[in-house]
Formats: sequence, structure tokens, C-alpha cells
Amino acid sequence: MASTDKRKSKHDIDPEEMKVRVDLAAAYRLVAMYGMTDLDATHLSARHPHDKDRFFLNPYGQLFDEITASSLVELDLDGNVLSEGEVNWAGYTIHSAVLKARADVNSVMHTHTRAGMAVAAQKDGLLPITQTALRFYKNLAYHAYEGIAEDEAEKARLVRDLSDKQAMILKNHGLLTAGRTVGEAWVLLHDLEKSCQSQVDALAGGGEIERPSKEICERTADQYAEYASGNTMPGERAWPAHLRKLDRIDPSYRS
Repeated sequence: MASTDKRKSKHDIDPEEMKVRVDLAAAYRLVAMYGMTDLDATHLSARHPHDKDRFFLNPYGQLFDEITASSLVELDLDGNVLSEGEVNWAGYTIHSAVLKARADVNSVMHTHTRAGMAVAAQKDGLLPITQTALRFYKNLAYHAYEGIAEDEAEKARLVRDLSDKQAMILKNHGLLTAGRTVGEAWVLLHDLEKSCQSQVDALAGGGEIERPSKEICERTADQYAEYASGNTMPGERAWPAHLRKLDRIDPSYRS
């Protein structure tokens, strides 16, 4: 992938694009703040607001707490880098596949967390044993491990497995969420990670696990789905609060 342009300055970016860049940079900072990083590996993306075939990804080699709105790399779904910076090829493979196949998705997040990888290694995957996990009872897919995601041919299988779901466990690998906005993708990632952490903790306790009935699992999943189809998208109501928190700590993500 060859870079064709120089990195844009804040003055060259229109307000709509800048908002998406700021939101995505904020998501990187939040992932770092909540201890969900893997050094400079893994990646979060957001679709360009004016061109559905372009998206933003982190520059390879920067830690998540270094990411800023203007440092994000712009590339297209064919793998052409359109701004300054190098990207993780596996990141391109995963994110371009989802964004190309799902017109309803504008942000994709992928992590290698300790709890996420632990559950990804468990044969039964995510268990419906907490309210948070039941958010994903009808909204979670699985993708078999195929090695580092650098094979273009894997895209079709990844998209097939994700289908219309908003979350996926990449077996023996990590977690993935797909949202209509950066805020929605973030809250899905936060809750999926929390579900995995709770499962690891519950199993480590050694006691017998209490499981809700299938009827209760389905009812709770339906309640979450109804909430998600309401006037306010999950994550959007609290998203400004997340930005305010980051602004109090370190507003450099906006630069």
C-alpha cells in the first residue's frame, strides 16, 4: 500500500470529517484508559463521512494514548493509503471487509484483551450468565482462527460469519464490534469486554454457575434490541460525557 498524500492539518479538514476523526481518536484514548490495548497492535476504524469507500485507521507504531485526530491514516477499501502513515495490514483486512459488506456499519473496533482472548479460547464462547452478556445473546457471531489476518480470501469468511450481528468473537484471537457510530461501537466493545471479564471471574471462582432460563435470555436480548432501535443509539447519550472526561485528562486527542 503506497501513500499518495501528506497528512492533513486541522485547517484542511471540514467539520464533519473532523468530528469523526475526533470521535475515533477519543475511542483510542478510551481503549487505552480502560486497559484494553495490546501495545501498538489491534485497531479501531471509522468510515469517512463523505465517502463510504474511505475510512480512518490508526498509524502503525503509535500507542493508543498517542493517537490524535490529525494523525489518523485515511485509506480506501481497496487498500490504497491516502494520507501519510503506515497501517497494520491485518487491520486493513478486517476493517475493510466489514465496512465494505455492511452499509449500516460506520465504526469497527477490534481488541486483544486478556479476558477477550481467554473467552475466545474457550470452546463454548461467551456464556449467557450475566445481564451484560445477555446483550449479546442474539447479537454475537464467531469466526474460526485462520492465522494472522493478512489473507484477502479470509475477508469473505469473516463477513459471512459476522452476518448481521454487531459483535463477534474471533476464536483464539480477540473481540470485534461493529457500530453505526463510534459511540455505539465503543459501548458494545466495553460491554463485550466486561462480559468476558465477568465470565473469567465467575469460572475462576470454582462454584456452580447460575444460568438464566432460555426464556429469560431471549426476553433480555429482546429488551436490549428494543433499546437499540429507539430514538437514542446505545452509546450516543453518554458519548459527550466520555469526551468531557478525556478533555479533563488530556485534550490532545482533538489535535
